[in-house]
Amino acid sequence: MPRDAVLTEIEGYAEELIAIRRDIHRHPETRFEEVRTAALVAGKLREWGLDVTEKVGVTGVVGTLQGRRPGQRAIGLRADMDALFIEEANGFDHRSTVPGKMHACGHDGHTAMLLGAARYLAQHRDFAGTVQFIFQPAEEAATGAKAMLRDGLFERFPVDAVYGLHNSPGIPVGEFATRAGPILAGADFWGVTFRGTGGHGGAAPHLATDVTVALGHFLLAVHTILPRNLHPTEPAAVSVGHVSGGAFNSPNVMPSEVVVRGTARFFRPEAQAVIRRRLEELARSLAEAHGCTAESFYEPLCPPTVNAAEKVPVARAAAAALVGEGRVGDVPMSTGGEDFAFMLQEKPGAFMRIGNGMNPDGSFHNVHTPHYDFNDAALALGSAYWVSLVQEELGLADG
Repeated sequence: MPRDAVLTEIEGYAEELIAIRRDIHRHPETRFEEVRTAALVAGKLREWGLDVTEKVGVTGVVGTLQGRRPGQRAIGLRADMDALFIEEANGFDHRSTVPGKMHACGHDGHTAMLLGAARYLAQHRDFAGTVQFIFQPAEEAATGAKAMLRDGLFERFPVDAVYGLHNSPGIPVGEFATRAGPILAGADFWGVTFRGTGGHGGAAPHLATDVTVALGHFLLAVHTILPRNLHPTEPAAVSVGHVSGGAFNSPNVMPSEVVVRGTARFFRPEAQAVIRRRLEELARSLAEAHGCTAESFYEPLCPPTVNAAEKVPVARAAAAALVGEGRVGDVPMSTGGEDFAFMLQEKPGAFMRIGNGMNPDGSFHNVHTPHYDFNDAALALGSAYWVSLVQEELGLADG
């Protein structure tokens, strides 16, 4: 079927996709707690006639659809289902009903878009081969993809290629963007616990080893790692995201322990190694300089997301068939992280961006912020992109 006809048909049931998306938004579930969401997904897939396997990687769901035309190839289409630990600030009717949790990254929309594609393809199985619809948990924790892979994802549901799709606020609805090679950074967590004696901040500060002084120097030193230890053109990021210590109601007590945590982003393992080494060296030396000790930890989360050069033209062609080549752009590398990277380490594929729009003045609420919401106007187009991708990959029978 022509791609414009695909989009028109999906737009005919866009209201159902919007209802699904908003229902998921109202009931956000975080890492490996996506029980309700997974049940909704599995129920819809079964309703449309797909073979469904639940609890893949704890709460993941895989729907399998065989085309009517002869062919042995298979592709995987992946959407993430989990929410974030953020208190929603929106006031619309479909706002989160769960305190402290919200869909602030659009995974509710990602899930609904892939469901829309599953519904369409279940009714139009005129492709050659197999489509595996992969609904992944715990992307935000960078552990869901690994959990599904450990559970035999690609052994149980073989694919020749795998594709991902993520919304992007600031890109107009109706546009797509991607790039060959690295598209997103590797992402790690790090932390340091500084320990000293603590003391009376008013009567006897001179008798204490002050962990806050060590912490203060460390907070400044962290931001020297990139400009003084990596080449000026090396794309990387090191940021502090958490600091805690002392008792709020006892400001006259010098704490004996403070904790700092943060994230590191990189595109090369050599840069990752430098960042890790310097964080540990700075923590240790600055603690010793002020009579304290430092215990460091470094937690690798996920590698860089690297698009296969041979699959990017396939993804671009699928998008261009819907919106025209002029509306499929090139996206710069981003230091955001994405655990779809683990799947791309196993199988060739590509990660695509779909526009989530902006306000008339060009402003927008970015992902991971309390006012963000997925743009329902992109749902049908996102579903049609998945269908178009299947047509690109499996549209012809094997010779």
